Amino acid sequence: RTKEAKICFRVGTWDRLGELMAASHASLKDDFQVSCEEVDFMVDLAQKYEGVYGSRMTGGGFGGCTVSLVQKQAVDGFVEHLKLEYKEKYQKDIQTFVSEPGVGARVLAIDMDCKGESDFYKDQKKPKD
Repeated sequence: RTKEAKICFRVGTWDRLGELMAASHASLKDDFQVSCEEVDFMVDLAQKYEGVYGSRMTGGGFGGCTVSLVQKQAVDGFVEHLKLEYKEKYQKDIQTFVSEPGVGARVLAIDMDCKGESDFYKDQKKPKD
């Protein structure tokens, strides 16, 4: 699924990517049993909402966080829907974070000469040659 998801991101096949996200969540829930009722509720809500391509749990498992791929014009309504439905079911508020996709993990060049620009590094002892 990971390799296919990479291709979906590159070519913009969002519906297929949503299917892969759903399959991933099902595997985490059923095969690895690392999900929980609240996360499953959030994912189910998301996957049924108009304008959502897909949703799944993310992080270390056993509660916490979901990630959903949502059409831009549906984001505000989706966020409000999640907040209201979760509050109604669990009598708790949730935090939501809206983000835009980035380039992802990659190798960065490190400029060691820039240490002199930081107060932290100015106070460090220099290693002996």
